[in-house]
Amino acid sequence: MSGRPTPGPGAPRQPAPGAGAPRRPAPWVGTGRRPAERVTKPRRRRPPDPAAAWRRRLERTRPGVVGDILDRLVVLHGRPSWERRLDATSELVLTILSQNTADLNSERAFQALRDRYPAPQAPVEVHRIPAADGSERAPDGWGGVGLDPGRPPDWLAVESAPTDELVATIRSGGLAEQKAPRIQEALRTIRAARGDDSYSLDFLADLPAREARDWLTRIPGIGPKTASVVLLFCFGTPLMPVDTHVERVSKRLGLIPPGASLALAHDAWLELVPEDRMYEAHVSLIHHGRAVCAARRPRHDACPLADRCRFLDPKAP
Repeated sequence: MSGRPTPGPGAPRQPAPGAGAPRRPAPWVGTGRRPAERVTKPRRRRPPDPAAAWRRRLERTRPGVVGDILDRLVVLHGRPSWERRLDATSELVLTILSQNTADLNSERAFQALRDRYPAPQAPVEVHRIPAADGSERAPDGWGGVGLDPGRPPDWLAVESAPTDELVATIRSGGLAEQKAPRIQEALRTIRAARGDDSYSLDFLADLPAREARDWLTRIPGIGPKTASVVLLFCFGTPLMPVDTHVERVSKRLGLIPPGASLALAHDAWLELVPEDRMYEAHVSLIHHGRAVCAARRPRHDACPLADRCRFLDPKAP
C-alpha cells in the first residue's frame, strides 16, 4: 500500500503532474497562416488502349464481322500459306527500295545492288514461288514478277560505298537520293547493334512480335509497315503490315476507324485477327485491294463483301 495519503470525499482533486504548465502555442500561431492541409492526390489511371477499345466496340456493334470477311476473302482469293522469302536483311533493303515506287522498280534496283556489290560466298536465295506445273510466280503480296534467284549483296561493301555511287546504283528504284543514305544508315545500325561485322537479323525471330517491331523501328527511316513486312514474311511473326491496299480496304469495310493513323491501324489489326490468321489476312486484303477494291474504280458488282462495306452503306452490319 502506497504511503501517499488518499484524499477524502469532498477534498479538492490534485492536478495531474504538468497539468498546470502553460501549453505551447501551435507553430503557426502569430504567423497569420494556417498550415496547408495534406491533399491526397488521386492515383493516375493508365490511359485506355485505343486499339483494344476499338476491338471492343466492333465486337459490340458488329459481332463476328472480321472472321466473316476473312472467310469470304478465302473463298474468293484462296488461302495463302506462309513461306519464307529472302533473308531478313535483304527483305529490309528491298522493302526500303519499294517505298513510294512500283515493286518492279525496286526489283531492278535490288538486282543492281547484287551486280555492283557481289558476295560470291553467300548462299543463293529464291524469291519466286514454284508452282506444281513447274512454273514460277511472284511471292504472296508482291506486286512485281519476283527477283531472279541470286546471292544477297555484300552488305559491308554497300555500307562502305560512297553515297553518290550507291545513289547511281539504285537510281532505277526511284528517290535514290533518299533511299541510299537510309539503306546505309540501316546497315550501320544493324552492324553496331550486333557488335560485329554480321548483318544478320535472324535473332528477331526469337523476340515477341511487338518487341521485334520496336527494335526495327528504332532504325532511322524504318516505320511500322516496313518492320512488319520484314518480320511477317521472313519469320512468320504475327504482325499486320498496313500498306496502301490494306489501309484502303480496311477503312472502306469499317474494320479500322476512318481517321486512324497508321500507328493505330497497325495496332488495331493485332487486336482484331488471331495470330494464326495474320498472314492470311494481310495477303487476302492486298489481293482484294488490287483485284477488286481499287482506289479509283472499285468493282462493287464483283465484291462478295458489298453487304459488309461501309463505303457503300455507312450502316452496313
